[in-house]
Amino acid sequence: MNQKDLSQLSDEELQEAVKRNKPSPIIDALFIGFLAGIIIYSVVANTWGFLTLIPLFIIYKFLKKPEYYEALLKELKRRDL
Repeated sequence: MNQKDLSQLSDEELQEAVKRNKPSPIIDALFIGFLAGIIIYSVVANTWGFLTLIPLFIIYKFLKKPEYYEALLKELKRRDL
């Protein structure tokens, strides 16, 4: 969702989206560490390939989640909710 899509949500839908997307930094950090371990093992075992890129993509998605949450909070603040 981009900023235009967020402005089209109703107040209730926006508040529900904020509740669903609240980041949990401890769980995210553990999962990112686990995926980084997979990548390190893959490099050490000389099996660098397509399956190594999948954890990199998942890590990227975990790092992008706070940006979406911040956009939701900005929209809440703009609407004074």
